[in-house]
Amino acid sequence: MSEGFAPLRNEDCLWPQWRVSPRVRAFVTTRNGGVSLPPYGGSPGAGGMNLGLHTGDSPVAVAENRARVMALTQAPAAAWLEQVHGADIQDAGAVIDRCAGSPSQAAQPVKADASVTGSTGAVCVVMVADCLPVLLCDESGRAVGAAHAGWRGLAAGIVEKTADRVATLAGASTASLHAYLGPAIGPAAFEVGEDVLDAFVSAADAAQRDATAGAFTRAQAPHKYFSDIYALARLRLAVAGVDPARVQGGTHCTVTERERFYSYRRDRVTGRMAAMIWLAD
Repeated sequence: MSEGFAPLRNEDCLWPQWRVSPRVRAFVTTRNGGVSLPPYGGSPGAGGMNLGLHTGDSPVAVAENRARVMALTQAPAAAWLEQVHGADIQDAGAVIDRCAGSPSQAAQPVKADASVTGSTGAVCVVMVADCLPVLLCDESGRAVGAAHAGWRGLAAGIVEKTADRVATLAGASTASLHAYLGPAIGPAAFEVGEDVLDAFVSAADAAQRDATAGAFTRAQAPHKYFSDIYALARLRLAVAGVDPARVQGGTHCTVTERERFYSYRRDRVTGRMAAMIWLAD
């Protein structure tokens, strides 16, 4: 590891406090605990845990950061994706196998916004810097999944689809699932246009249209709204059949918590954090 930087510590991450099988392991990184330099650095004077290769950061620094994260998981490999703000889901093991096949395949990551697995050792991972990461598992620890829920993917059903895939792999109903909402842009910072409001309201079930519209509040600028992406995700999880009592997280704001999280909307040139979930032996 690079000199002058401490290894990634447990306190540099967020850990779901869910009551599930000990086979389920999960955490979300913050901007702290790595070796990246400004503007990808951590809290003042500290190295940054930027995990995105596409951000303009030093590839050597990103590789070191990824190695530190993988050391914390103690898992053999992770399914790093090229996220495209859609609703495609991949099997984490298949992604890992494809990217390990040849240098050319490794240079062309799989395009998707979620991965799932029912096998041990394959880490499902999504990267974020304002978009919402959603981690899912069944209570017995038979399957897990990670979804990247930007507003486009969320409106397109990425959360419901990932929940259904996890439940299918587990051989269980979605009612057996637990979910963790990682750090994302908060409701006081996520200003959107009428197109976003219309996308969610038009896609909502009739019974949830009022609640969906209620996740938007008018901003001062004409035709602008503040959107609560956490509330929208909870509504989508409820549609999928996940008990609201089994949904955790959704309390941070990546924009306002500057020293803890990367934020693309705040800084534009910035790093990426990772939400990771896997099954241990």
